[in-house]
Amino acid sequence: MAITQALCTSFKKELFEGTHDFDATTGDTFKIALYTSSASLGEATTAYTTSAEVTGTGYTAGGNTLTKVSPSSSGTTGFIDFGNTTWTTATFTARGALIYNSTNGNKAVAVLDFGGDKDVSIGTFSIAFPTPSSSAAIIRIA
Repeated sequence: MAITQALCTSFKKELFEGTHDFDATTGDTFKIALYTSSASLGEATTAYTTSAEVTGTGYTAGGNTLTKVSPSSSGTTGFIDFGNTTWTTATFTARGALIYNSTNGNKAVAVLDFGGDKDVSIGTFSIAFPTPSSSAAIIRIA
């Protein structure tokens, strides 16, 4: 099994179909779920799955709801980002994550690879998203 960082291919197609609404105030709800090293996630992932999802203290199946940052553009690049997210009083091990649209059928958006197992023991597990810019935002289309 492997986790490979990618924008999901199904997500790219669904953008043309108008499936995802990233408006910060009226748009869809996006969530982030955490996964163990037993997960198989990558560009071919099409939807949220509970298979190999993290279990442990401070983590609820389905993960956290993300706070959206309004879509923007700079030069020829459009981009979207999310606010940082945390799990408090947590004890678990995570290897990666899946961002998905929980409003529209739990459709996969992006897979994050942490580069190795990340452990937390009775502490705070945080995911810090990059600065929302044309060169650093988590989702960019150039």
